Amino acid sequence: MDINSIMSSQLRSLQSTVQMSVMNKALSMETSAMNDMLNGLENQPVTHPTKGASIDIKA
Repeated sequence: MDINSIMSSQLRSLQSTVQMSVMNKALSMETSAMNDMLNGLENQPVTHPTKGASIDIKA
């Protein structure tokens, strides 16, 4: 095996490792953002979608 083949193989391995690291970091950030969003929703008052609304009914 020549040096170019070895270095090419190592570069592919490094690229794969970096891609996985970036993907894991992005997933972690998305999970954190989702948790923050859900916690924010828990703190908001919940209102009934139709309670207190006026409805005109004709027979």
